[in-house]
Amino acid sequence: MTYYSVLDVTPTAQDWVPAYVSVSNALVEKHGGKYIARTNVHERLEGNGEAPALRIIIEWPSRQAALDFMNDPEYVPHLNARTAGSISNHYLIEGNDQLA
Repeated sequence: MTYYSVLDVTPTAQDWVPAYVSVSNALVEKHGGKYIARTNVHERLEGNGEAPALRIIIEWPSRQAALDFMNDPEYVPHLNARTAGSISNHYLIEGNDQLA
């Protein structure tokens, strides 16, 4: 079943960004993922609170592929750099319409 990573990221430092982007691009592909969106162009249609600087959506072939990416030893130091240098949230969403 398809899963989607949805990330909200607001960098608080920029030093981690270049290395993170180059490594994560290759590792997302290695684990079967595909970027659907990586953009600072988004708008809130509902709700309150501060909007993140970036929205990222990644499509995964399975939940396990997403978890394998997150736990890849090559990715972990970059994940740590991103979480230390940003305010971010990462949601993993099953591609299933349970209300249909």
